Amino acid sequence: MAQENAAFSPVSEEPPRRRGRQRYVEKDGRCNVQQGNVRETYRYLTDLFTTLVDLQWRLSLLFFVLAYALTWLFFGAIWWLIAYGRGDLEHLEDTTWTPCVNNLNGFVAAFLFSIETETTIGYGHRVITDQCPEGIVLLLLQAILGSMVNAFMVGCMFVKISQPNKRAATLVFSSHAVVSLRDGRLCLMFRVGDLRSSHIVEASIRAKLIRSRQTLEGEFIPLHQTDLSVGFDTGDDRLFLVSPLVISHEIDAASPFWEASRRALERDDFEIVVILEGMVEATGMTCQARSSYLVDEVLWGHRFTSVLTLEDGFYEVDYASFHETFEVPTPSCSARELAEAAARLDAHLYWSIPSRLDEKVEEEGTGEGAGGGDGADKEQNGCLPPPESESKV
Repeated sequence: MAQENAAFSPVSEEPPRRRGRQRYVEKDGRCNVQQGNVRETYRYLTDLFTTLVDLQWRLSLLFFVLAYALTWLFFGAIWWLIAYGRGDLEHLEDTTWTPCVNNLNGFVAAFLFSIETETTIGYGHRVITDQCPEGIVLLLLQAILGSMVNAFMVGCMFVKISQPNKRAATLVFSSHAVVSLRDGRLCLMFRVGDLRSSHIVEASIRAKLIRSRQTLEGEFIPLHQTDLSVGFDTGDDRLFLVSPLVISHEIDAASPFWEASRRALERDDFEIVVILEGMVEATGMTCQARSSYLVDEVLWGHRFTSVLTLEDGFYEVDYASFHETFEVPTPSCSARELAEAAARLDAHLYWSIPSRLDEKVEEEGTGEGAGGGDGADKEQNGCLPPPESESKV
């Protein structure tokens, strides 16, 4: 038993790790990619609405103010030109003269009349007369165009304000991912939680492995993406995210970590991107939260601390322990080696059960069993199966 515990105890010596890897996705979900040398910039104008929504707030507010101010100035200048062309500015004191717009005596008055017309304020001091057909046409044109500007700009502001990006700020991921045993198999795990009482509907989780690879033909792919199964086949990727959940990727033969031992994993260079998607319950809009884990943020031989406790009539989540982990006995070999060691042990136990029963009597006198050498060999490889499995047999 002492040998088994020694084989499962975490390795104290840590090999040197690679430092300074550039993240593909930041911890807050921001993608660390910039588009450069985009020559077909006209494509942004073909989808002007999305372009305005994607702008930073200070630029959006500037465009919002300029859209109204320039429209008012443009039509104000036209009203002034109509008054100037008809001679209304030369007959300001003539009571028998019928101007296009009453009480329009300069550019400032024309600008104010433009604002009143487009915003439908209607103070009543400046009024268009029926003796000005060009003014009537301009009034109709400004009313229609002003409604379009209002709809466009208010729509942009509404969509920008109601974007679910801020909702993702209350969806949290654990600061580290862990690797430990679950039901006798190595699993890569991370934790997700929702800080709000209004839940994410139809939540689903995905995980991507980002690392460089080279094909058989010699092509180098710098940021190759590989899916990490988190329960798509069994439906475990669809979450009922009421309390924090631990998402598990079982390291099996289909996993890219199948042949990765602890030392090999710590010397590797990769990034794991996790994506949580769902609909906001309050608005029905789709929300996406992202995070990532580098090699240094994957803890081998750790397990997450429980955050859920049963109180008087309800469950309480302690988010102070959300990121906390603790060490657990975990073999340091790869999942493939662990599976092979477990298969050899099962085969050995199957064929040697009668002899082992006889050896127990002899071991009482000698103090040493014949199986000590096998245990030492497996301890060297750090691939002993869980002690519970042997005790069950």
